[in-house]
Amino acid sequence: MSTIHTTTTTWFFACKTSDVPTNGGVCVKYKEEQIALFYFARRNEWYATQNLCPHRQQMALSRGMTGTVKDEPKVACPFHKKTFSLKDGRCLSDETECSLTTYPVKIIDDMVYIGVMANVEMVNASI
Repeated sequence: MSTIHTTTTTWFFACKTSDVPTNGGVCVKYKEEQIALFYFARRNEWYATQNLCPHRQQMALSRGMTGTVKDEPKVACPFHKKTFSLKDGRCLSDETECSLTTYPVKIIDDMVYIGVMANVEMVNASI
């Protein structure tokens, strides 16, 4: 018997596009996770990250200020103003080891879907 471990993306319906403020964010709950969802109207781009601030350990990033640094879309934590890339989650403010988890986003017929990764274990029984 062999076991195969793989990762798969599960897409869940988050909200309608009209539910997200232009150039702002909202918090979306998926199971036990809180995800910050952002829409950059001028770029027509969508991003999703964890909502948990890695420094204060509070759910607040969806209320952060969005913008760009050298054409990199970012969010600034409303507590300490550290900025994070919305593309890959890395901290743009300094060389700290903290970063954000990011999630893929897709739009289908004005509906926003966020992809979450799940580990899958498949057991192959040989006879």
